[in-house]
Amino acid sequence: MSPSKPKVLLLGEIDHERSKQAFESLSSIADLVKPKATNREEFLEEARSGAFDGVKACYRTFGSIGITGRIEGEVCKVLGEKGLRFVCHNGAGYDQCNIADCTANNIRVSNVPTAVDAATADTAIFLMLGALRSFNYPLLNLRKGDFRGKKPPPLGHDPEGKVLGILGMGGIGRNMKKKAEAFGMKVQYHNRNLLSEELSGGAKYVGFEELLKTSDVLSLNLPLNKSTHHMISTPQFEMMKDSVVIVNTARGAVIDEAALVKALDSGKVFSCGLDVYEEEPKIHPGLVDNPHVTLLPHVGTWTVETQTEMELWNIGNVRAALETGKLNSPVPEQKDMK
Repeated sequence: MSPSKPKVLLLGEIDHERSKQAFESLSSIADLVKPKATNREEFLEEARSGAFDGVKACYRTFGSIGITGRIEGEVCKVLGEKGLRFVCHNGAGYDQCNIADCTANNIRVSNVPTAVDAATADTAIFLMLGALRSFNYPLLNLRKGDFRGKKPPPLGHDPEGKVLGILGMGGIGRNMKKKAEAFGMKVQYHNRNLLSEELSGGAKYVGFEELLKTSDVLSLNLPLNKSTHHMISTPQFEMMKDSVVIVNTARGAVIDEAALVKALDSGKVFSCGLDVYEEEPKIHPGLVDNPHVTLLPHVGTWTVETQTEMELWNIGNVRAALETGKLNSPVPEQKDMK
């Protein structure tokens, strides 16, 4: 390794050939290193031993949490002391990184904010249609050899004319809005901030409580943080229309899963479509056992095209960090960080 080059730490795996080549091309400006550790304690010991001295930036995947644990506390402190200045996270959601701890240790964090929009919105539409139409129930019976089950499946609902409420009208929410309108749905949204007419695409802006009270389908498309944890729980379910449909492709802990199970059991919630869970990979048994719940194992961006684009975007952040000392897409909490 060249003593004059900074190092780049690869946390996790890069899966696609174009991305692998792009990452290897960084070797012209940095030494590329990987940890030997397989858990957080080993990782901290390896870092303290000097193995990551001179690491300026790291590329991290969602799955690398198994190696490092969350990027917070002692991990930030030790890596910051060793010279780490940039964490490039390969995902739109970055709740695995404690931004306050990173900032305190002079570590800047980036994410991949828009590459995931179309694929995640597609997944939300799939879950919404499956939940509205109660497709999961007949699918389960069909695979058991009962064509429609011992009794006919419950009737579902058409999307036409239904009100889709989007909680969190970022890139994914806006993409979903366009696709839902093709099914004849009316779209309203709630955001921290009112969007321009151009960005909202004509969707109606409503307050949080009005969104809950007037939506036939509620789609969650917002990041997980302290203010959004369990944003949807028993009091919020009580405000909703009877037989509301819930879709979540954001983060599991935005919903209180125990409260959701109760709302499903009571019939307040007609059905739901979920790609994310509070304690992944563990799923609340009340969701697994309910035949009207459509479940996916966090595969919202699981396409060749999207995964490749995400990897290339993230490598672009690493390169920018090394060449300019700035990230192409810093997380919003650090946009003013000097």
